[in-house]
Amino acid sequence: MSKSVYVVAGEISGDTHGVELMEALRDDLGVVEFHGLGGPEMSRFSSGKIEDWVDDAAVVGLWEVLRRYGWFKERFDRVLVEISKCKPDILLLIDYPGFNLRLAKQVHENLPKTKIVHYVAPQVWAWNRKRIPRIAATHDLMLCLFPFEVPLFEEAGLRSRCVGHPLVDELEEKRIEVERDEKTVGLFPGSRTREVTRLFPMMLESARRLLVDHPDLRFVAAAAGEKVARVMEADLAKARLPQGCVEIRTGESQALMQTVTCGVVASGTATLEAAYYGMAYCLVYQVAWPTYVMARQLIKLPYIGLINILAGREMVPEFIQSDANAYEVSLWLSRTLTDRDARKAHSAELLEAASRLGGTGVHKRAAHEIALLFSE
Repeated sequence: MSKSVYVVAGEISGDTHGVELMEALRDDLGVVEFHGLGGPEMSRFSSGKIEDWVDDAAVVGLWEVLRRYGWFKERFDRVLVEISKCKPDILLLIDYPGFNLRLAKQVHENLPKTKIVHYVAPQVWAWNRKRIPRIAATHDLMLCLFPFEVPLFEEAGLRSRCVGHPLVDELEEKRIEVERDEKTVGLFPGSRTREVTRLFPMMLESARRLLVDHPDLRFVAAAAGEKVARVMEADLAKARLPQGCVEIRTGESQALMQTVTCGVVASGTATLEAAYYGMAYCLVYQVAWPTYVMARQLIKLPYIGLINILAGREMVPEFIQSDANAYEVSLWLSRTLTDRDARKAHSAELLEAASRLGGTGVHKRAAHEIALLFSE
């Protein structure tokens, strides 16, 4: 008998995790009918039954969400109608908590027989632990990436399992044996158009400043997709840089993290990827000021980078808001480029911290936990 799963992922990283989990579910369960919202990989795997919406859905910060409230409300209502029609056995929510936690509450009320699973536990431990009992009341299973998350949800009565971080499987598959090029710096401005628009011009200005003292440097910039690449190419055309000193490559970020000597990385999943490969880097983060002010009131942790949170100290320098400027970033890069011993020590620390992300087989473990719900 066919099983039905409605999946919702709202970012590029969720699309990558989602398609791997869908494949593992089919391996475990046999015939599974998938519907929902995700990215290009999930859409291809489901023969179009999962709509690719990530380019529009991936926004950063409360202010940006509020500006597009009408669009999100319309999509939310449409998803509820679709779920009510197909009555899935399982609603599988992949990260994307702002949208997905509201969806879980509504589906729990409308379709109590549909079991609700969240893959990539919302980081409420960072900004609002009081929400945990409400999440427990609407979900049937929480799949956590880190061991310390499990007791937080289980104490509220929610069945929780630590399956490890899905990045580990994906990054191991993309590991290459190569020497780092000490004359090449990586620029990683993020996967969302809006954050690239904020950060990439600053990264290019940092490159211009570095070339004054390091004229033999070259730079490679990672574009998450063709749409982002076009935005980056437009920024590069306006930058005051020598012809050919910056190369934009699409879909090669993991390879670049293993070949450059150091880099600048936008806050997000890419910071964990960089740490996993031991690339010395600094973190940069910029959002609309209303979003930042509100976030600082809510978030009680001293760091925003997950690798720093895992380490319990600022292992990776964090340049946030006005500090994310070309002067500060180019200064850090210059010091890192000229101090080879410090750079190697930084790399070793990152590798040690990233080892806490767990072992391979994450998607299979997650699929097994979900499959158990079908037999209950």
